[in-house]
Amino acid sequence: MQGTAIVRHVVTFGRVLREVGIEVGPGRAANAVRGLGAVDLTRQDDVYFTLRQTLVSRHDELELFDRAFVAWFLRGPVTPLVRQTLEPPFPERVAADTLRSGLDQGAGDTGRPQELGASAYELLREKDFAEMTSDEFERVRRLMAAIARTRPRRTSRRRSPDPRGDRLDLRRLLRKSLRTGGEPIEQPWKARKAVPRKLVVLCDVSGSMDAYARALLFYLHAIVGSGPGVEAFAFGTRLTRLTHDLATRDPEAALARANAIAVDWGSGTRIGASLREFNAIYGRRALSRGAVVVVVSDGWERDDPDLVAREMAKLARAAYAVVWVNPLKGNPEYQPLAGGMRAALPFVDRFLPGHNLRSLEELGAVLAGIERRHAA
Repeated sequence: MQGTAIVRHVVTFGRVLREVGIEVGPGRAANAVRGLGAVDLTRQDDVYFTLRQTLVSRHDELELFDRAFVAWFLRGPVTPLVRQTLEPPFPERVAADTLRSGLDQGAGDTGRPQELGASAYELLREKDFAEMTSDEFERVRRLMAAIARTRPRRTSRRRSPDPRGDRLDLRRLLRKSLRTGGEPIEQPWKARKAVPRKLVVLCDVSGSMDAYARALLFYLHAIVGSGPGVEAFAFGTRLTRLTHDLATRDPEAALARANAIAVDWGSGTRIGASLREFNAIYGRRALSRGAVVVVVSDGWERDDPDLVAREMAKLARAAYAVVWVNPLKGNPEYQPLAGGMRAALPFVDRFLPGHNLRSLEELGAVLAGIERRHAA
C-alpha cells in the first residue's frame, strides 16, 4: 500500500513540477520512486534530496522545486521567489510523521511558516570535505547515498510492454486474439525503456588527494551500491579495480578493504600510466564503450603529460561522455596549471569541482542530464 501511495504522489508531484516549468519525464519519475523505496521515509532530508536529485536537472530549477515541494507535500505557505536555497524547504523541527502523512495522503499541514534561510543543511553542503569532522562525515555519507542514485540513462534496445508505446507487440497481439476467435480486439503496445547507462569512475588516491580521498571513496561506495553497470577504480602509481571490494553494505568495511587492496594509496601520481593500463586491459573488454567515465583527480602528474593526452584521447573515443572532477576547482582562484590537468582538458566534456556535498549534487545533476554523446 505504501509503495502504491508513493508512486501515486510522485506522478502527481511530477505534474506539479511540469506546471511550474520543470520538465519531468517518466524516466525521472521512475528514478524518484526507486530512490524513495531505498531510503527511510521518516528522514525528511533523505526524502527531500532523493526527490530533488531525481527530478531536477538544472541549478536554476532548484527554487521552483523547493516552492513546489512545500506547496504539494507540506501544504505550507510559499514565500516569494527571492533567491535559491540549498536546504530542505522545511525546518528540522517538523515531525517525521508529517512527511510520512504527505507521502501517504498527499498533504500534511504543519501549522507553522516554512523558514527558508541559512541552516545546518546548507552549511554542511557548503563545507569543504577537507575540513569536516567525523560526525559531519557520517551525516554527509548518508546524503551521498541519495545523490549517488542519480545515474545517466540510455534507451534500451529491447522493447517491453507499454500501453503508451509506439509499436504494436505482435506476439502478444496474436496470443490475445486466440481468446477472441482470432479477432485482435486488444492491441498491446511496446516501447523502449530508459535504463541506467554504464558508469565508470576512476578515483585518484595519491598523496596530493589525501584530504579528499576518504569522502570521495564514500561517494564511490554509494555509486557502486546504486545498481548494476557501475565500475570503480582507484589509481596512484598504478590502477586498482575496486568494484567488488566496494560492493558491501558497510561503507567503513568497504573503505578498509579498498585501502588494503590499493597498496599505492597516498603515494605519487601517474595518471597517464594508469589510464594506459585501463585502456589496454579494460578498454579491450569494452568496459568504457558507451559508458560515462568520471575521473576524480587534481591533475598532478609526475610523468610526461603527453602520455595523459594520448590516453585521454583513446578514452574519449570509446566513452559516451567524460567528466573530470577536481576538488581544487572549488577554490575560486583555481587555474588548471598542472601539466596532467592541462593535457586532459581538451578531451573532457565537463570539468567540475568535487570539494563538498554541493559539488557532488552538481555532478549528479550533470550525469542525469547527459542525453547525447559528448554533450555532458
